[in-house]
Amino acid sequence: MKTKNKNILKTAGILVIGILLGWLLFGGGNQAEKHDHSNDEAEQIWTCSMHPQIRKNEPGLCPICGMDLIPLETLNEGTDPNSFQMSDDAMKLANITTMVVGSSNATKEISLNGKVQIDERNAYSQSTHIPGRIEQIFVNFTGEKVGRGQTLATVYSPELVTAQEELLQAASIKESQPELFAAAQEKLRNWKISQTQINQIIANKKPIQRFSIHADVNGIVTKKMVDLGDYVERGMPIYEISDLSKIWVLFDLYESELGWIKVGNEIEYTVNSLPGETFKGKISFIDPLLNSQTRVASARVEVNNKDGHLKPEMFASGIVKNNVGKVDSQEIVIPKSAVLWTGKRSVVYIKEGSGFKMREINLGPALGDSYIVKDGLETGEEIVSNGTFTIDAAVQLAGKPSMMNPEGGVVVTGHAGMDMGGDKKENESNLPSTSGKITKTNGKNISINKKTRDALQPIYKEYLNLKDALAADSFVGAQKAGNAMKTTLSKIDMSLFSGDAHEIWMKHQNNLKLALQPMPNFKTIEEVRKAFQPISETMIALTNSFKPFDQTLYIQYCPMADSNKGANWISQFEEIKNPYFGKAMLTCGETKSIIK
Repeated sequence: MKTKNKNILKTAGILVIGILLGWLLFGGGNQAEKHDHSNDEAEQIWTCSMHPQIRKNEPGLCPICGMDLIPLETLNEGTDPNSFQMSDDAMKLANITTMVVGSSNATKEISLNGKVQIDERNAYSQSTHIPGRIEQIFVNFTGEKVGRGQTLATVYSPELVTAQEELLQAASIKESQPELFAAAQEKLRNWKISQTQINQIIANKKPIQRFSIHADVNGIVTKKMVDLGDYVERGMPIYEISDLSKIWVLFDLYESELGWIKVGNEIEYTVNSLPGETFKGKISFIDPLLNSQTRVASARVEVNNKDGHLKPEMFASGIVKNNVGKVDSQEIVIPKSAVLWTGKRSVVYIKEGSGFKMREINLGPALGDSYIVKDGLETGEEIVSNGTFTIDAAVQLAGKPSMMNPEGGVVVTGHAGMDMGGDKKENESNLPSTSGKITKTNGKNISINKKTRDALQPIYKEYLNLKDALAADSFVGAQKAGNAMKTTLSKIDMSLFSGDAHEIWMKHQNNLKLALQPMPNFKTIEEVRKAFQPISETMIALTNSFKPFDQTLYIQYCPMADSNKGANWISQFEEIKNPYFGKAMLTCGETKSIIK
């Protein structure tokens, strides 16, 4: 009986131990397996640094540009839905940099261009006091130095010979007719014949046939106005003589700059012909009237030029610095590259953690390459300083609030039929305007082959047609050229670009697409002109990157465009034909640089 009970207990114990081991091996294992599986389901999302709207579950190539996809950082649940997240790798590939906002003394630098000119007060017109024929010339060329009293030329004058004969006749009867003798002498003195010469004529008892013309001042002959054998009248100018020991440097002031420049401002300038030398001076006079043709006034700097280094017509470039902030105060100053404009709104992108968020700000005066911020930013905040437009384009494509789409929502990307990883709006009327500035590229000059250069030529042709139509005030022609440029851009084969050239081309292509996209919907020429500005900035950047055009191009600038903020354009000709104002101010502007 006891043996039987022991066997039952033994069997029960083995059963319990078996059940326990089974639970540990199979039940616990199932739980572990479920846990591991849940981790596997947390799939990594892959995106394109240039086209952040792309979302893929595995690595590969971007269906738009062919670049390698990069991992997208997982968003935290508490992330602001209006904040755009971007990985560090994506920021590096897109050449995006940030800066911490600080405060400093607000100093505006105004760059001026000008020329060395003759001091008008030291310019003299040398005329002849004797009518007659030029018999001899002793100063034969422009630029010759002359001294006061130096003989310039000799003149044979029949009138003067007759007057001398009258003098000799009056001298013979001077005892009986002293008044007649005095009148004959005075007549000669009116021709600047000296008393010594008069006495010589009386002593020799014969007229002097040729009289000399002497320089009245010291200086340099800047213009020769007669030749040997010419007949001259009394008082006719024969030379222009200028004293170049003191000269003027005249700087051009556009209307938008007049409020910043005052008499007494110090200016630091260089002269193109004298590299390495820097000059300083003070503005002594500003024209009270603007030139009606060029719309500029002149600011005068008086310069001592005893050594003769500076010569008239030399080009000069100067900088005037003005403190524009409040007295004894520090102002928040940010670079122009950080700001985007749309109408009256100015926006920047704030970096918050790993994300970027748009913020509207109020700008003060422009300080060269930077702006004073009146409201909207605090010291210590971090903003995007380079690549702002790239961020805005990515934010817009992601459907978040952006400069050109303040309310948010996904927009049409122009790649119909491709897998964008998100919904698309088909109605092009919802597209945003393109009045924002184009962010410059990183300045690389990339070599491309002839086939690629040839592929880019049609874009330049349509761009120049667009520029010419705007200068001619032709809305129909401008819109036609803009639409043709948009079509031409879409036909360029992206496979022609490789390496660094591919990355840079994608930036230029995206900027041009955004600017040209609403072209068919424009109703007025002013809308086309607003879009022409970012188009021009991108075309300039494209030209600087690849140098694809086979002719000399001129980068020209109008300081009054874009509400006096200034705007550039490209031209094939040095002659100014302003596309931003057309016939209203056709010649307003200047050539900033030449790309050969």
